[in-house]
Amino acid sequence: MPEWRSPLLAVAGVSDTPDGPVWLTKVPGADSIWLEFGGVPNPAEVGQRLLPVAGALVAAEYHAIQVSEELANRLEEIDLLYAISDTLGRTLRLEEAAQKIVRDVSDVVGASRASIMVYDEEADALRTVAARGFNTDQLLPVDADDDSSVAAQVFRESRVIAYDPAQVEEMIALAPERGYRGGAFVSIPICYSAPGLPSRCIGVINLTDRLGTDSFTDRDIKLLTAIANQVGAAIENARLAARDLKQQGLRQELQLAHDLQLRLLPSPSVLQGAAHVAALCRPADSVGGDFYTFSKLGGGRVGVMVGDVSSHGFSAALVMALVLSAAGIHAASSLTPDETLTALLESLATELASTEMYLSVFYGVLDPDGTHLVYASAGHPHAFRIPRAGVPVRLETTAPPLGLAAAGSIDRLDLPWDGSNDLLCVWTDGLVESRNPDGVPFGEARLLEALVSRRELKVDDIVEGVFQEADEWCGEPTDDRTLLVLRM
Repeated sequence: MPEWRSPLLAVAGVSDTPDGPVWLTKVPGADSIWLEFGGVPNPAEVGQRLLPVAGALVAAEYHAIQVSEELANRLEEIDLLYAISDTLGRTLRLEEAAQKIVRDVSDVVGASRASIMVYDEEADALRTVAARGFNTDQLLPVDADDDSSVAAQVFRESRVIAYDPAQVEEMIALAPERGYRGGAFVSIPICYSAPGLPSRCIGVINLTDRLGTDSFTDRDIKLLTAIANQVGAAIENARLAARDLKQQGLRQELQLAHDLQLRLLPSPSVLQGAAHVAALCRPADSVGGDFYTFSKLGGGRVGVMVGDVSSHGFSAALVMALVLSAAGIHAASSLTPDETLTALLESLATELASTEMYLSVFYGVLDPDGTHLVYASAGHPHAFRIPRAGVPVRLETTAPPLGLAAAGSIDRLDLPWDGSNDLLCVWTDGLVESRNPDGVPFGEARLLEALVSRRELKVDDIVEGVFQEADEWCGEPTDDRTLLVLRM
């Protein structure tokens, strides 16, 4: 009879049907599934014998469905981890990678709002580099010691903090100004551990407003922690890459400054036909405070200047550039070396006072016949006359260094000169004070011996040989080094 329906039974039992009695019972472990046994003389007895088999089949089907769902979820998580790894491997731009990670992670765990915050060491604050569900344009950094910020607490303590929806509602009531919204909330520390060093927190991943009313599960937190570890390594890589690019740019700028400074120094060709000169200046850093200059003066005279600013690096290099600029002007307009150094002191007085620097400087003028040297030495003891035969003669200082000397205190000396045989040798203290690995300085005596042993050579060969010997002695210098050798 088509209109007949089996009666609903509360418990297992026999029910009469148009086709005869049947036994109805629930499948164990599946209350919504009933089994019907009929068409046999004793359906209840047969059904009871077959029920365990039917129960096992249904349980196996349930288990298969659960395993399938679990595998699908795990596959989604694996795909997420792979996608994040691929994203991080394709770019060194942290903000670009973080934005995609935030989007993918919030999709998988079902959060409508998410963000990644990175610790800014200079500002000692957490800065949001990517977000989903809200605009970060006007979002201010969060101080790392902010007691009212969950993200700051997670950063300081390097531990996961998770709240269920009820706890978030309490947070909203207690601190509405923080901008918290309803739903579950979780904050995961982003940690990084360099080889051989302890782990440290470098940022935070935040997820909130989970779709539905459920809290974030332990499995969600485990997945997010694995992602945070990947992000931590990427943040450090991005920082290292940015730092390397910055250092490369700085090295290029330093090299440019080095080249520009050396171009301020004159070429020996300036004295062609008047004297033979060779000079070499090597800053300890990219730029330094040593300098030399030479020029043809009126009446066939030759002027030579060597100096050493009391420091090295950029500050000394700036003073050195001022000295060279002013020296060219004053040497051309002054009659004697002492007048030149006095004018130079007046020009640099303000700069030397403001920087608390001083400089030693030797300035000598040789007459056209090379029979007289007139010089002034402001605290520069490293000037010698080396004759073709005999011992070197020191050219004594005539005043304190510029910056320490008072106006009108600079004198000059005039002495005979054998232009064809005498060498004028002037250097800076970095050359004699450079030390070998045992701490022994190269020293004045060793330098003079190197000069005397080469005094018959061309001036270029003398300078090159002395520097080679000094380099072999000291290796890496710690101060600027300069040597000038001139023969008329």
